[in-house]
Amino acid sequence: MNIVVLAGGYSHEREVSLSSGSLIANALMENGHQVIMLDLYFGTSEAATFEEAYEKLNKDKYEYKVRKQIPDLDALKAQKEKPNEMIGENIIPICQSADLVFLSLHGELGENGQLQAVFDLYDITYTGTGYLGSAIAMNKILSKEIMSAQGILTPEWEVLEQSDEPTSAVPCVVKPNASGSSIGVYIVDNQEDLKQAVKEAKKYSPSVLIEEKISGREFSVGVLEGKALPVIEIIPKTGFYDYENKYQEGATIEICPAEVDPVIAEKMQETALEVFKALRLEYYSRIDFMVSDDGGVYCIEANTLPGMTPTSLFPQEAAASGMSYNELCNKLAEIAASK
Repeated sequence: MNIVVLAGGYSHEREVSLSSGSLIANALMENGHQVIMLDLYFGTSEAATFEEAYEKLNKDKYEYKVRKQIPDLDALKAQKEKPNEMIGENIIPICQSADLVFLSLHGELGENGQLQAVFDLYDITYTGTGYLGSAIAMNKILSKEIMSAQGILTPEWEVLEQSDEPTSAVPCVVKPNASGSSIGVYIVDNQEDLKQAVKEAKKYSPSVLIEEKISGREFSVGVLEGKALPVIEIIPKTGFYDYENKYQEGATIEICPAEVDPVIAEKMQETALEVFKALRLEYYSRIDFMVSDDGGVYCIEANTLPGMTPTSLFPQEAAASGMSYNELCNKLAEIAASK
């Protein structure tokens, strides 16, 4: 197939996206596909069809390593002539003339359903969940409301809008409502730090979510074509599973299959499938959990485009089920192509 791997974009998670996209592109090429990787935000002025782009832009191998610092979006805008155009030059016609677009995007436009809705209008085939499920899952508050209404256990929460003052007890977890990769997330242990954490989180989203802090162990469960993958446990060597610990090699210990009571593992897998259905997700996703010290299984959130970097969880879970990285990428492409 002729495949565009779409990565980057105007997002605080663009570095993760570019790293994921590089590996995906390499795997698809090794599987015999004709592949180009494009940055959603910048696009290209060198071609207006897939054939032209492949002739001028294809590479033997793509490489990108995630840096420790979160990208400066103001600096990114300064590099573009029309900085407020979120879809770069010739992205639409190139994607239209390809057989498939493999979405390797994280955060904002890539995961909130807007791009998926645009692609639907242009009859562009793409990987992952459609616009509705993407919009729901990206909105942490809406996701929790739906999960709670469906009887799915999730940490208690408070929502802050604009100038609202927090009333939550500490310890707690402060999160931007529409962001990923733990960007803007703070674990707060005292009231003095709570207001500052809310202020910092609002840099990434006007709505802020404050969750009760669940003391226990952290896990994740991938879902692929209606089946739950093996459970993976996440153990950061220092601090919590923040941006740096997610993407810097060696910063976190990940155990898959997780060494956990089989009853709790099965409960997480069953709950992952319930969340997948409740949030209207499609084809594949990753669902994150905390298991409290007394054995309570709390769903934290869902990820519609799980990371595919060297340290990402979803590929490790697929590997534990017997599927290699290349096989996984090919499987996701085939699922999308058969829509």
